[in-house]
Amino acid sequence: MRDIVDDLLRVWHSGRIAGLATLVRTMGSTPLPIGSAMMVDAEGRAFGSVSAGGAEAAVYDAAAASAQTGRRAMHRFGPDTGQGVGTIDVFTEPFSRSTFPEFPAVAADIKQQRQVTVFTVVWNSDPDVIGQHLVTDRKHGTELVSLPDSDIFVSSFVRPPRLIIVGANAFASALAIQARLIDYRVTVCDARPSFASPEAYPGCEVVADWPHRYLNVQSSAGEIDRSTAIVVLSHDAQFEIPLLTVALRLPELGYLAALGSRVTHSRRLEALQAGGFDDATLSRLHAPAGLDLGGRTPAETALAITAELLAARTSTSAEPLSSRTGPIHPASVPVAR
Repeated sequence: MRDIVDDLLRVWHSGRIAGLATLVRTMGSTPLPIGSAMMVDAEGRAFGSVSAGGAEAAVYDAAAASAQTGRRAMHRFGPDTGQGVGTIDVFTEPFSRSTFPEFPAVAADIKQQRQVTVFTVVWNSDPDVIGQHLVTDRKHGTELVSLPDSDIFVSSFVRPPRLIIVGANAFASALAIQARLIDYRVTVCDARPSFASPEAYPGCEVVADWPHRYLNVQSSAGEIDRSTAIVVLSHDAQFEIPLLTVALRLPELGYLAALGSRVTHSRRLEALQAGGFDDATLSRLHAPAGLDLGGRTPAETALAITAELLAARTSTSAEPLSSRTGPIHPASVPVAR
């Protein structure tokens, strides 16, 4: 739902009724995760996706029907229905001010990157209960929960993972764009105020401070964890060595990388080894940063770094899919309670 929040808000404020379809369960290989959503507005326009493929037309029809009839229901689509995907269960409901009065508060939490969880009754022995929502700020997993007389879909919106880019330059600008496309919160840090310009990095936090000092402050405040990534693009030892010295001592960090030639990296390793770091600790540093995609421009280099960053986040090998067998996408299974 996160990617269509603005579209849902527009419909909510218009006072009109849309159809909302939410992917609540998958079986087999499917392209999108549970929680993905599609809205069909009063003009018949579709926003978002739940299958990115053969089931889209059928889901569209089901969502449009919910808007027109007010009916809330579960639907199953899959290979046996000719849709050409793994089996998916989709809940459709009418969406408006009256059906989801709490939505603006939910949207505000999502936009401000605050924790918010929405519970939706997708099946109940009493039809009048189906479609009811409960909103809480408590953290839960996104899953379909089966109870004796109800199925409840839990949609939890957690803070997106964070990327700290060290060094404000053309590579940082390109990487910030790429990282935001895969839902990272991006901070660009540079000690030079003339380079650390917020206008140059729209949608990002921009900090004019020595990177190692900033990282120390963030770590002390509990803002660094295993979902945090740091990429050093400064090409300047006076910035990167103090920063890497702090970063390599952090107990939890999802990804740490530094751009530069092999000669630059060799000098970097010598400096860090002189500072007392052993080979096991230095192996945590991805450098030169990025996968070998053959790129040279800032945009191409950013793509290579983002690909390696995503592979590290998902603990995958980054090998070509054509060289592998088995499902492309891991199956999502509901957790029963």
